[in-house]
Amino acid sequence: MKQLYLIALLFISSLAFAQESQGNGDIDGFKLYPNPTTNGKVFIVTSQNAPKKVLIFDVLGTQVLQTTILGKEINVSNLDKGVYILRVFEKDKVATRKLIIK
Repeated sequence: MKQLYLIALLFISSLAFAQESQGNGDIDGFKLYPNPTTNGKVFIVTSQNAPKKVLIFDVLGTQVLQTTILGKEINVSNLDKGVYILRVFEKDKVATRKLIIK
């Protein structure tokens, strides 16, 4: 029985460490607009306004767009209408949001 408790404690400890080491969390001042979008353009604003690597995935997890932006605007006019997952990397921070294209 003591071995079971030890294994459970090690498992919980490893989960806590894994979550802590995944990064520093969300990007400060992150704003995504308009969402939903109808005009084929999406704007991403952050506090640091540094270059951003942007990945967009469809609902099946397939990457449909990868780009790096220096400003705020992303052209999504080549994507079909639907729901997507947007992942933005800025320096050591990551933000993930749902993006709807109508």
